[in-house]
Amino acid sequence: MRPDAQADAPTETSPTDTPQDAEPDTLEDALVRIAYLVMGVLTRIGAENDMSLTQLRVLGILRDRRGRVTELATHLGLDKSTMSGLVDRAERRGLLARGKNPEDGRGVDVFATPAGLELARRLREEFRRALAPSTERLTPEQRDQLTRLLECLLDEPHRAPAEPGRAR
Repeated sequence: MRPDAQADAPTETSPTDTPQDAEPDTLEDALVRIAYLVMGVLTRIGAENDMSLTQLRVLGILRDRRGRVTELATHLGLDKSTMSGLVDRAERRGLLARGKNPEDGRGVDVFATPAGLELARRLREEFRRALAPSTERLTPEQRDQLTRLLECLLDEPHRAPAEPGRAR
């Protein structure tokens, strides 16, 4: 056997070896890694503020609009009774309130109270600060481009239903 033949010889691979033709940084892998980063930050912020991820999402959705419990439940993939319970708990904390729908007097909307809006503003700032080590490495043009690309992914027809009160 020639000295360099061993390098050409097949070797046993472990299950953790990456095939040579596989790309370690595929788009899907990058999206999963960024999702883990974002979820980790949101989980930490939620825990520090005694809020679940779902409660954070509800407050985030309602920071600039009103919505009905059924719309929120559909958007979040929850049943109406679960959503009502979440709203009840947030009402007791003074973060959300219910009121008549201005366009349909029979309907009841859920909306953020001033305290809820202030908490949403503070949580958003905490979120920005936590992601700053990653996002500040991008130029303003790269951040704008990334935002546009992510919006394209979010506008796909197979994504979750539109947020309450916001057109797709």
